[in-house]
Amino acid sequence: MLLQADDAWRQTHLGRLLGHAMRRFDDRVLHLMAHDPEVPLALSNLAARAQVGAAHIHITRHLALQGSRLTDLADRAGMTKQAMGDLVTQCEAWGLVVREPDPQDARARQVRFTATGLAWLNAFKAAVQQAEAEFRAEVGEEVATVVALGLEAYAGPAA
Repeated sequence: MLLQADDAWRQTHLGRLLGHAMRRFDDRVLHLMAHDPEVPLALSNLAARAQVGAAHIHITRHLALQGSRLTDLADRAGMTKQAMGDLVTQCEAWGLVVREPDPQDARARQVRFTATGLAWLNAFKAAVQQAEAEFRAEVGEEVATVVALGLEAYAGPAA
């Protein structure tokens, strides 16, 4: 039986709203990074032309400062090893990361931030802080706190 009278739920359910909010937040972060004078010009131009996307943010979010194996990086980002490998290759071409021998295992490689990648990471941190401040200003401090607490509880322990 089709419920034609109550069809609005498909556009307003929590999952859809969370998806829209996440895309809006990530788009704002990338916009701020594209206009950050601390971001190397080539990367800023890539971000401004939408060549850097939310998928590239996975590396920024999940790559450990001391480096990570590709499999660990893919696991933390919830991606396949092959998809993460493609992102790492692209980020390597942009000068954000390098692959180096793993000192723990001669067969493995570590992905590490370059100096440019660390500048990108600092710009990411500043952009996230600004986007969060803008969110708090738009919805109010109390609502923002409740949203953050609710999302933390719903998402479970951080990976």
